[in-house]
Amino acid sequence: MSMFDSINISASALTAEKTRIDIISKNMANVNTTRGTGGLPYRRQMVVFEEDKKPFSAYLEKYSNKFNGEGVKIREVVEDDTPFRLVYEPGHPDADENGYVMLPNVDMVKEMVDMIDAQRAYEANITAMNASKSMLMKALEIGRR
Repeated sequence: MSMFDSINISASALTAEKTRIDIISKNMANVNTTRGTGGLPYRRQMVVFEEDKKPFSAYLEKYSNKFNGEGVKIREVVEDDTPFRLVYEPGHPDADENGYVMLPNVDMVKEMVDMIDAQRAYEANITAMNASKSMLMKALEIGRR
């Protein structure tokens, strides 16, 4: 295990959470977008995380009790397949023959909760990174004595 592994792991988490925050912001910005690609309303997106693993050779080290993780990475960004919201608004240009408008499947309350969760995870990883940095600095101070 390298001296900087914990910092690199926290950095990978910061990158992943930043992307998650970007996608949540995109969802919130498009909460009322009735015309997206293909003529349909905007569809909510979600980020899927995956453990970032070392190559196969590192798995051989697994049995020698060595650390073999590298943090987290984004596997993919997927679209939420929940149905669109229907709102009765007969004067809207995108209303159907019955006066209903299809709105995106974005729920602002859910997005705000996800945003708070992502922000807290981001802050926790900054705290972990600072703790690692502090321990490394203390180790350097011990080495000077």
